[in-house]
Amino acid sequence: QVQLVESGGGLVQPGGSLRLSCAGSGSIRSTSAMGWYRQAPGKQRELVAIIFSGGSTNYADSVKGRFTVSRDNAKNTVYLQMNSLKPEDTAVYYCNVPAGLGPVRPWGQGTQVTVSS
Repeated sequence: QVQLVESGGGLVQPGGSLRLSCAGSGSIRSTSAMGWYRQAPGKQRELVAIIFSGGSTNYADSVKGRFTVSRDNAKNTVYLQMNSLKPEDTAVYYCNVPAGLGPVRPWGQGTQVTVSS
């Protein structure tokens, strides 16, 4: 079964950038889509970006124009480039197959992103 491991989070000032990685211990190249989610304290987990097997992408309005999702099938890795970060982007970020687009994998530990001056 695919294990998902997120990394790359940290503390960054507003306006800064981070690049998150999601590595799959098994093959994720066969998935039809992979998504990046985030969960802020006291809030529900939300889907912020999707990348489909053909390379097309969708983004939540809150991150459109600032975040870019990409995938390297050879490395079984999905990335999330986050630019122009805002305090409201503070959350734990996770990757997984979006519900309805394939079997959801067991959730990883996520990676904490904190945007603060």
